[in-house]
Amino acid sequence: MRWFVVMMVFVATGLSFLDRQVLSIAIIKIQKEFQFSDVEYGWVNTSFLLSYALMFTVGGWIIDRVGAKKGLAVAVGVWSVANAFHGLMNSLPQLIAFRFLLGLGEGACFPGAAKTVYDWFDKKERALANGIAIGGSAIGAVIAPPLTIMISEHYGWRAGFVIPGLVGVAWVVIWLLIPWKNSIAQINLQAAVKKVEAIPLLNLLKIKETWVFILMRFLLDPVMYFMMFWIPKYLSEVRGVAYQEIGNLFWVPFLALGVSNVLGGFISDKLVKSGFSVNKARKMVMGVAAALTLSVPMTEYVSSVYVAVGLMALYMFAHGFWITNYITSISDVFGQKATSTVVGLSGTAGAISSLLLNPMIGKIVQEYSYKPMWIACGVLYPLAFIGFMLLIPRIQPLFQEVLDNPADAAVLKADP
Repeated sequence: MRWFVVMMVFVATGLSFLDRQVLSIAIIKIQKEFQFSDVEYGWVNTSFLLSYALMFTVGGWIIDRVGAKKGLAVAVGVWSVANAFHGLMNSLPQLIAFRFLLGLGEGACFPGAAKTVYDWFDKKERALANGIAIGGSAIGAVIAPPLTIMISEHYGWRAGFVIPGLVGVAWVVIWLLIPWKNSIAQINLQAAVKKVEAIPLLNLLKIKETWVFILMRFLLDPVMYFMMFWIPKYLSEVRGVAYQEIGNLFWVPFLALGVSNVLGGFISDKLVKSGFSVNKARKMVMGVAAALTLSVPMTEYVSSVYVAVGLMALYMFAHGFWITNYITSISDVFGQKATSTVVGLSGTAGAISSLLLNPMIGKIVQEYSYKPMWIACGVLYPLAFIGFMLLIPRIQPLFQEVLDNPADAAVLKADP
């Protein structure tokens, strides 16, 4: 059952990235039909990013209180209905409103995914489960362009929003039918542990580890958004790649991301099962990821466009290793009391950072070149990893569980 649950989360994160990317394809036809300007389209994207950043924290806070089953069901339901409404819009204010609603739902996706994995998996399987859960986002990004084009050609651009929205509603129905009472967290923990109260947000903000995870995401998320938003433009303007060929190349890095999400979790869990501590296992994989990104600045200098795309795929591969173990480390440190909240806080920090820095990226690219961005892609992960090693010397639980019966302590399987 727990692997079925994590595959459901895989589908949910896949729908999340699929639904947010449909507009980037459909906007070509929408602008022709409604005469929206690029500036107005920019306001549409800003609407999504604002609600997405807000709901990352609020959604995580709520899920830590109502539980992953209810919280993720509401999140997927809200963004699926919002996505379907895109297909009904007839004006710019409607599109902005539906985009804002989409961000409200999607902001709770990854906190809900992290909480679900914590509920169902122990420390020896948690990284792999997280890798599968968040790996769906990469697959969603891979299939979004061809699927949207195919649906639009047969049924029109509106169906490209409505059909995935209906799939999301069906997902919610199946999700709510899962017998959550059989989760491993309840089998292994609730017999021994009293009901845990979520930690107040202000108390979390007084903890050093919370700020370390927040700052890591604030520092690194703009790199990921640069890859998502600017690479097609780079391939066209700098590399001279035709529009159709960009579609044939751009899915490769996202496929690498999806593979490494799962592989990064598998390797980390394998190390734990082999006798490595959770601290060493998570940091070894994150260290490898940081080292791999050092090759990314070479993208500016290689002559072959295919080698350049290969280096982008290498970055995505490294990011998959990193983000899987980063999120798993949060659950290792904060446990059932605050995992979703801290994942949410860090996600909000990353979204805000990206929102602030995207105009700066545009100015750098316009007035200078892409070279500074490639250099940043190569050095920021090693810097973040060094800071992580120094500021969190050991990944270990911050909070002790309150036992009904001390004799049941062995059931917890906690780190020594």
